[in-house]
Amino acid sequence: MATIAIIGAGAMGSGIGRQLADGGAKVLTDLDGRSPESHDRARAAGMDPAPLEDLVGAEIVLSIVPPSEAIGVAERLSAAIGERSTPVTFIDCNAISPDTMRQVAAVFRLGQANVLDGSIIGLPPQPGKAGPKLYISGDGADRSAVLAAHGLHVRRIDGAVGAASALKMCYAGINKGVTGLGTAMLLAAIGSGADQSLRREMAESNPDLDRKLSAAIPDMYAKAYRWVAEMEEIAAFLGKDDPASLIFKGMAGVFQKMADDRAGGGALAGQLNDLLGR
Repeated sequence: MATIAIIGAGAMGSGIGRQLADGGAKVLTDLDGRSPESHDRARAAGMDPAPLEDLVGAEIVLSIVPPSEAIGVAERLSAAIGERSTPVTFIDCNAISPDTMRQVAAVFRLGQANVLDGSIIGLPPQPGKAGPKLYISGDGADRSAVLAAHGLHVRRIDGAVGAASALKMCYAGINKGVTGLGTAMLLAAIGSGADQSLRREMAESNPDLDRKLSAAIPDMYAKAYRWVAEMEEIAAFLGKDDPASLIFKGMAGVFQKMADDRAGGGALAGQLNDLLGR
């Protein structure tokens, strides 16, 4: 039985933990300082709580946390590894830019870790569904094969550390960017009295996008706080000389606005739900 460690027992981390456990792996997770909800999710997923010092003995350690926590996780793991003689295989699976990914890799001292670059595309695994894809770069030795052998949909891609992160930035920029754009313009329509006319026109002239936004916008509310840093990572990925980076700085503001709205009672979300028929 392979032992795989996951740092981060949120919806995605616990979902992947369950998928690996169902595939026959022993799954460890560090719950130090985590919320009661994380403890409940980990328990329900069949993940075994363990201190960080025990996680470094697993075949692979996965980091699945909000982008803003990625470097901090690497620093904590490096401290836990210490002078261990056998390097740890570590995969950062977070929505970070290639530059941030390289900063994560640079945290580890020589010989501490085999650092791979991962990106998760898709929704958290659910029973009866295929689950997300885990793209991995920098894996010339095929160290990620143990994940595929225990139920994950792994796709190795050409390129060194940073290539998988670049893929995530581009995909998320399109997918979540559309959700942010739709949110901003629907709120503008509500504020100006054009909301019902806009919704009717969308349904008539662009029904596929209308259906996407009707599902994606309400699903975004609970995740908006995490998407702020992701949009900032995309802006950094594009670079200050690319005018499109300003778009994603603006998207970070849109998602911060929705995160603040949720914390403050959800008035804007209620208006959007009324317009979307949710």
